[in-house]
Amino acid sequence: MRIVLDHHAAAPPVHEHVTDAVKTPSLIRLAPNTVLVRFETLKVYAALGAVRHLVDTGVLRPGQTVVDSSSGIYALALAMACHRYGLRCHIVASTTVNDAMRAQLEILGVTVDQMPPSDDLRLDQNRRVARVRELLALHPDMHWMRQYHDPVHHLGYAEPADLLRRALPGEPLTVVASVGTGASSGGLTRALREHDPLTRLVGVQPFGSVTFGSERFTDPDAIIAGIGSAIHFDNVHHELYDRVHWLDFRHAMAATIGLMREHAVFAGLSTGAAYLAAKWEAERDPLRTHVVIGPDTGHRYTDRVFARHREALDSALLDPVEIASLDELTPPWAVIDWARRPYGPAVPTQERTHERRKDPVP
Repeated sequence: MRIVLDHHAAAPPVHEHVTDAVKTPSLIRLAPNTVLVRFETLKVYAALGAVRHLVDTGVLRPGQTVVDSSSGIYALALAMACHRYGLRCHIVASTTVNDAMRAQLEILGVTVDQMPPSDDLRLDQNRRVARVRELLALHPDMHWMRQYHDPVHHLGYAEPADLLRRALPGEPLTVVASVGTGASSGGLTRALREHDPLTRLVGVQPFGSVTFGSERFTDPDAIIAGIGSAIHFDNVHHELYDRVHWLDFRHAMAATIGLMREHAVFAGLSTGAAYLAAKWEAERDPLRTHVVIGPDTGHRYTDRVFARHREALDSALLDPVEIASLDELTPPWAVIDWARRPYGPAVPTQERTHERRKDPVP
């Protein structure tokens, strides 16, 4: 085979800071109407957008300490944003943060408070919120980033939305993404709908999350902390979502292993869950391009997912139960037409009832 080099190809950019390098995703076409947007760490967009805005508006000043709670990905993104803008960083870390992640944070100068081991996601999140409140009482000058509730975290996603429009010009898009804090899926979709109001959004949830009403279920093996939540998040705007899928751990694991087998993509569990939902959606709506958001790589899941690949179900044999109301919700995989409707009154949490500021949704 003769390899021809293109000597006129544009030279790669020289970045001024690592955040510019790691935030840019790779777009991989998995099928004629399915494209994976693979990030090294998606939340760099949220952290950079938020910190840049807060610095530019004078809310933050160089040398000040920001604090927040995180299960890992946001913590590293915030640490890198603080490194770039000359801020100090304090992270109250979930019990799920592993040694490799903690070492990176500490090398970047982050002060890390890690919660004790727990299988209870609600207890872990409530402990983290309580610890943040303790820190704010001791250090009033700290700024609470409030990634779960402050709409400033939506701002950074206008950039990847523009990237998608340029990469897929004229294609009607359906975004398929884990719900999580709501900032990435919401910010991205809102920016896309400014140009095409018909852009669809499909959210993916684990069983046990309060965000879309599955808290009555438990999934003992679930480690998909970045998809759902045991507390309510103000950054989730339910009226943005057209459809919602709930998947248990075994289905998410099957899809994550399947993604690597079929496409050689080593990605996290939430990427696998979104991939499974997107395949189902793409079969039913073949004229739209389904954009799968892959927020991180698979390194955090090496032991609990990839090392167990022989146990994985065949994702090609899996199908959801289609439901018409939350009363019909049932594991292991269910899907509902959410139809961009609100969810109902939010339940106050410790974090939201002690807000320092309230910005309009961007």
